[in-house]
Amino acid sequence: MPFVIFARNSFPVMRRILLIGAGRSSSSLINYFLENAQTENWTLTVGDVSVESARQKTNDHPAATAVQFDITSETDREKHIANADIVISLLPAHMHLPVAIECVKQKKDLVTASYVSPEMQELDAGAKVADIILLNECGLDPGIDHMSAMQIIDEIKSKGGELTSFKSYTGGLVAPESNDNPWGYKFSWNPRNVILAGQGTARFVENGKYKYIPYNRLFTEIETISVDENNSYDGYANRDSLAYRHHYGLETIPTMLRGTLRQKGYCKAWNVFVKLGLTDDSFVVEGSSKMTFAQVVESFIPKSVKGATLKDRLAAFMNCTVNDESIQLVEWTGILADDPITVPDSTPAQILQTLLERKWLLRPEDKDMIVMQHIFEYKLACKNVHHTSSLVVKGDNSIYTAMAKTVGLPVAIAAKFILNKKIALKGVQIPIDKSIYEPVLNELEHYGIRFDEKVI
Repeated sequence: MPFVIFARNSFPVMRRILLIGAGRSSSSLINYFLENAQTENWTLTVGDVSVESARQKTNDHPAATAVQFDITSETDREKHIANADIVISLLPAHMHLPVAIECVKQKKDLVTASYVSPEMQELDAGAKVADIILLNECGLDPGIDHMSAMQIIDEIKSKGGELTSFKSYTGGLVAPESNDNPWGYKFSWNPRNVILAGQGTARFVENGKYKYIPYNRLFTEIETISVDENNSYDGYANRDSLAYRHHYGLETIPTMLRGTLRQKGYCKAWNVFVKLGLTDDSFVVEGSSKMTFAQVVESFIPKSVKGATLKDRLAAFMNCTVNDESIQLVEWTGILADDPITVPDSTPAQILQTLLERKWLLRPEDKDMIVMQHIFEYKLACKNVHHTSSLVVKGDNSIYTAMAKTVGLPVAIAAKFILNKKIALKGVQIPIDKSIYEPVLNELEHYGIRFDEKVI
């Protein structure tokens, strides 16, 4: 019987990867799997409700198969998960649960980039019995933020340091060379998530006291975050920073806040939409298809507010002048124009999304940009230390975006290490353990995803 010699890092048994969801964040992940398919002995099946979208992303690669996948179909879930060794879900967060349940049933590992929901956490015991990992929050934010923060937190603790403050901000922005609108923003991920961002009450701890910011004040209570001498951003608090004290082992830290970055001026202008009620997704504007954008705005302004024009009344409603930058930015979107909406039975948030998807379109040649910064303050050997860890990543174009890189690559790399038995954790996990974050961060550096550290 002849000897078979495999190339270094190659595997004698074919491993089958199932990716569910071929949306905006899947391009770099798919490319990673296909580039390494021969060396790692992988086959990739990409399932999407639109088989055409899946075909476009796989581009007839010999190691890839595109299939139509209806997440609501029990038959589709059973069949395709049965034919996989590991499953990756890039579906919207609320769609992960049936995939995870089927993975537990069939004893298949799962990786997602979404937050762990209470329902997902309930699968922990079953996943451990099935001897599988359900690895969540392994994208950008959540994901790279967890891994990079935990790496430094563990280092600080190993030196005997005592953390007194930890703040972490992330923003999906547009690169300066493609920034041609006054908002400094274009859609590089799910537009609906952007429109609904921040809803609920933000919770964090500051100087040992709990702080709460309701949604109607969220975009007015911002902090200036300087990444370097030439670039600073508006930072606003995420919905819940308190839960991660436990995950990060910082239960007694006096100050901890996780937030989102936007270009200067964005938050004040976005607050106009919030105050008007145009980010509300809880009810339908009757007859919206027969209305103009200006008429919708008018319907939200109290009748007691006077002014010669709609712009005048909007400024009066916001207690500012018509020349205020926030009013200028809102007018730029076209929301005050007499253009027809045409979309029937829409919520205010859907009406706003319809407009902004046209105005904030990422053109084929445009580049987006990811900015992340962690700010650590700690005591070490009787000294106060200020440590910033900053990440800036630019996309290549509107397909291979910085968002797709930073969401998709950590998911793909983690899946590789799970398949190669380098990650041994079981149950519902997030990437805060050294066995996950260390190898993933090391490999991400090969793709230009590396942090700049400054310690004072």
